[in-house]
Amino acid sequence: MNVYDFDGTIYKGDSTVDYYLYVLRKKPAVIRFLPKQLWGMLLYILHRIDKTEMKEYFYSFLRGTDNEKMVAEFWKLNICKIYTWYLDSHMNDDIVISASPEFLLLPACDMLGIKHLIASRVDPITGIYTGKNCRGAEKVCRLYAEFGKISIDKFYSDSHSDQPLADIAKEAYLITKGNITKWCSD
Repeated sequence: MNVYDFDGTIYKGDSTVDYYLYVLRKKPAVIRFLPKQLWGMLLYILHRIDKTEMKEYFYSFLRGTDNEKMVAEFWKLNICKIYTWYLDSHMNDDIVISASPEFLLLPACDMLGIKHLIASRVDPITGIYTGKNCRGAEKVCRLYAEFGKISIDKFYSDSHSDQPLADIAKEAYLITKGNITKWCSD
């Protein structure tokens, strides 16, 4: 079984940022949430809130959108940003595990035939997390909670924050701008 991060790994870029910019273009009125988003960023920089809380400030823009419709439209335009190396190596039992919101990635995974998605649980209407941010060691916790103590044949990610998943994989690979190299632990 192979496990993949999503953003920067099989997707060229950050899907959350791309979706936000897409929403801004389609519904410029969501700019009204910018002061709240900037306030959340400042509180995070000052170590007053954690990353999950900062992201909730960021996701406040979701309150101004019809996300089900907009996410579907977004993926019609952006599914082409999936790296071809992934399309060529895709297998039926692949698992995608990401810090990005589940509601955002689920349509893309459906389009790609990916049956197993583990991602951050964020309410698509309020932007509030209904669990922990699916990042770092939390990815391993979520993987084991969903599948038990499975064996990962190959793991792919663009970020060393995914070291906990790399540590439990038989083989791990680092993705840099679509290029695959063997993961080197320091």
